[in-house]
Amino acid sequence: MSEIYSRPLVIGIDAGGTRSRATLAEAAPEDPTGRDDAAEVVVLGRGTGGPGNALSVGRTDLTRHLTEAVTEAVPEPLRGRVAAVFGGFAGAAVGLGPERGHGLALSCLEDALAAAGITAAAVGVGGDTEVALASAPGAPADGLVLIAGTGAIATRLTGRRRSAVVDGHGWLLGDEGSGFWLGNRAVRAALEALDGRGPWTTLVDRVAAHFLPPGLYGGSGPYGRPDPYDRAADGEARARLSEAMVTSAYAHPPTRLAQLSREAVAAAEEGDAVALGLLDGAADLLAGTVRALAPRPSEPLVLTGGLLGPDGPLLTRVVGRLDGLGLRVFPVADGGPGAAALARLML
Repeated sequence: MSEIYSRPLVIGIDAGGTRSRATLAEAAPEDPTGRDDAAEVVVLGRGTGGPGNALSVGRTDLTRHLTEAVTEAVPEPLRGRVAAVFGGFAGAAVGLGPERGHGLALSCLEDALAAAGITAAAVGVGGDTEVALASAPGAPADGLVLIAGTGAIATRLTGRRRSAVVDGHGWLLGDEGSGFWLGNRAVRAALEALDGRGPWTTLVDRVAAHFLPPGLYGGSGPYGRPDPYDRAADGEARARLSEAMVTSAYAHPPTRLAQLSREAVAAAEEGDAVALGLLDGAADLLAGTVRALAPRPSEPLVLTGGLLGPDGPLLTRVVGRLDGLGLRVFPVADGGPGAAALARLML
């Protein structure tokens, strides 16, 4: 890496509902096409921090999370070589208003860079879907993006600006097929099993373990494990467990609910029929979100987020439901390389 000390560098930020990622790359790699935006982004460093949604994370926390990601990604001797930084933030797309995400994201990113000792760089911010699309081969300016992680949103971008948006309405009013949605449905399925309104599912144990303190759920705890085959004898125990689940679920922030999506996935991998149905339902919703954008044959479609990245549990399901549309599908792990590609365009 010694020769890199003399070259200008760029940083790409991908800040979502679960974590913030920083990617360090060269500002001007050699590219035989002569197009810097088409050149492959070679990652020189990576860093992570806490959640980066510009609509739900406060200024102090957002700045701290970005600072953590940047300082981890960029070794101190290289920070003076950073020439441009671009950040893609959930909730910061142009058009939402300066106080509803874009302006806050820009201010927090500038403060985080200053805290890391990076002061001479050009800085820009946009939405998370912008950097996701730019992470596809050739950094396309036009195409479709579906993000499904903590939340869910689909966007059509034209000239690197969003021209249509479907969903992304948040955990209470939308984000269908997301981690929020799966977590919510997992709790509902567990409550329905305990109430006798639905089939028994291993999600009962998983949801109880997720929300109840260690030692309170089990054979000897106050919320003992009920017999799934004896509803009459365990009626009181089931009622106590249901009430404890509901009370705890309401007491925690919504992100705690989204974390339950991992339990739904694990239960499905073990063959739980209820959990398998939840994953299929999430895939149906996400495929419908893409179809609402009226996709055209041969358009690029980037799939990203914890549920849809290259190893995402919903990737195969969603791709199968979109088969026949003729889309060029690109699963990407995160939008950091795309953000770095957009940072290059600022120079």
